[in-house]
Amino acid sequence: MPPFDDILHSLKSSLATTLRSFAPLAGRLVHLKDTGDVGISCSASDAVRFVVAESDADIRRLAGDEEHDVRVLEGLVPAVDMSELPTAVLAVQATRFEGGFAVGLTVHHGVADGRSLWTFVEAWASACRGQIPAATPTFDRSLIKLPGGQELASSILQKIAPNLPSAALASAVGEDLTSFTRRTFTLDAHDIQRLKQRIVDLGEAHGTPLPRPPSAFAAIVALAWTSFARCKPFAADDDLLLFFFADTRDRLDPPVDAGYIGVCLAGCTATLPAGELRSERALAAATLAVQDEINKMKEDPVAGWNFMNPALWAALDRMMNISGSPGFRAYDIADFGWGKPRRTENIKMNQDGQVAMMRSRDGQGVQVSVALLHTTQMDEFKSHFLMF
Repeated sequence: MPPFDDILHSLKSSLATTLRSFAPLAGRLVHLKDTGDVGISCSASDAVRFVVAESDADIRRLAGDEEHDVRVLEGLVPAVDMSELPTAVLAVQATRFEGGFAVGLTVHHGVADGRSLWTFVEAWASACRGQIPAATPTFDRSLIKLPGGQELASSILQKIAPNLPSAALASAVGEDLTSFTRRTFTLDAHDIQRLKQRIVDLGEAHGTPLPRPPSAFAAIVALAWTSFARCKPFAADDDLLLFFFADTRDRLDPPVDAGYIGVCLAGCTATLPAGELRSERALAAATLAVQDEINKMKEDPVAGWNFMNPALWAALDRMMNISGSPGFRAYDIADFGWGKPRRTENIKMNQDGQVAMMRSRDGQGVQVSVALLHTTQMDEFKSHFLMF
């Protein structure tokens, strides 16, 4: 590995090159008082804050341990106050360790969803390797053509941030986020195939065959949801919610360009009683519920855009929240020229029952990171999640 100063030079110069195509990410999110809208303010003097830090933590443990050192991981991404507009869209941090380094990004999710973020990281890493990015980014919001689109956007904004320019969101729990216990599990290709077959067999055995074989996403989400139901003391008749986002770029008419940088997601919500999620057919029932929500999204992708339902967010203690996808090739994408990263994580997991997924480092399996408030419940979750 080259000296850290050389690494910094490569990261900074390639970031500057990449931002020529991703200029709005160097801007600031602002409140437009005349219209009440929120926009991105860009100017020739814009720049992304690049923080350089050092850590004496054991990088081998950070890269390899199942359990997260949450306080150390939180310190690897730059702090950005997003509670008030104007605020930065993007900030970057490079942290030196003995024997390695970490690159952390903080991005405002009002500007870029997960697919957009990884498109940017892929372009930056390609530039750092001296290669040309695969996709040409576009920030053109007019590509999304919806009847009543402006009214829908205004309605969502009013629900998310009713007191602009204050953009503070209520915390999912009233505790320090670093009090969460977080662990990462990896299901390899064999595990996933065995899980899919188990789900199919359960459906047939209980007279509820699946209409189609489960995807890796549906199967793993079902496994996580049933493990969530079993690790917490819910009453059997408690309705447990599952929330996940679905990318709608390919579902809109006309479809949105693959290089679109923005938020193009539909919210999907499934509900089942805790008793059913603990039953013998639980995996099949949960998978069917996930497939039903995906079918609804395919039929009407716009219906899930206005997902800020007060009743939904009032039930956070009974909700599992899924982010990411097995399709996110984080380890392949984030090769800046020094090989695949040893560990990639979503740092800001701030809900009891949050799950983040991405393709595993070997490219064949799926990495699943889980946040829960209590260690005993995490132990119980693990016992079900890895022993299906």
